[in-house]
Amino acid sequence: MQAKESKKQKLYEFAKTAGILRVRDVTAAGFHSEDLRRLVAEGVLSRGPRGVYYAEESDITEYHTLAEVCKRVPAGVICLLTALRFHELTTQNPWNVWLAIDPKARKPRLDYPELRIARFSGSALTEGVEVHQIEGVMVKVFSPAKTVVDCFKYRNKVGLDVALEAIKDYARRYRGGMDDLWRFAKICRVANVMRPYLEAI
Repeated sequence: MQAKESKKQKLYEFAKTAGILRVRDVTAAGFHSEDLRRLVAEGVLSRGPRGVYYAEESDITEYHTLAEVCKRVPAGVICLLTALRFHELTTQNPWNVWLAIDPKARKPRLDYPELRIARFSGSALTEGVEVHQIEGVMVKVFSPAKTVVDCFKYRNKVGLDVALEAIKDYARRYRGGMDDLWRFAKICRVANVMRPYLEAI
C-alpha cells in the first residue's frame, strides 16, 4: 500500500512539473495509464479535452489554451490573430486559436478549442518562430514582426484593417524593428504589398 501511495505521489509531482500531460508522457516516464486515471478519479488531477491532464494545483495562466493546443499539436505554430493577441498588437480577441501547420500535415482534430488552420510552407513556416514555455509546455509562436507580415499575406482571411492596426501598433512598440518587417515581407513575398505602408511609417 505504501509503495502504491509513493508511486501516486511521484506521478502527482511529475504532473505538477510537466504542467500539461498526455498519456504518452506518463507512460514514457515509467508510469501506467491506470495510475493517471486513479488520480483523476480521486480529484488530484483534472482531465481536459481529448486526453490532456494537469494537476489541480497547477498555475493556470491566461495562455492555458495555447499550451493545450501546442501540447497536442507540437509541430504547429501559433499565428495570425492569436499571435497578434499574444504580442498585444491588436484589440481583436479571437475566440478560436489560429495555428500554422505544414501543407502536408494532417489537419488536427480538437473538440476544444476550435482551431483556425493556416497552411505555411518552407521558410514561411520555419522563420521567425519564438518558443515560450507556458505551464511546462514549449509553445511556438511567430515573432511580432513575422506575425504582422503574415497578417498582410493573409489579409483576405483576417482583414486588411487588422493588418493595418497591427503594423501601426508594431511601429509604436518596436521602433527599431523595421528591418525585421522588411526581411519577413521578402520571405513571405508580400514586400510590394507592404511597401506603401512601410514607407509611410
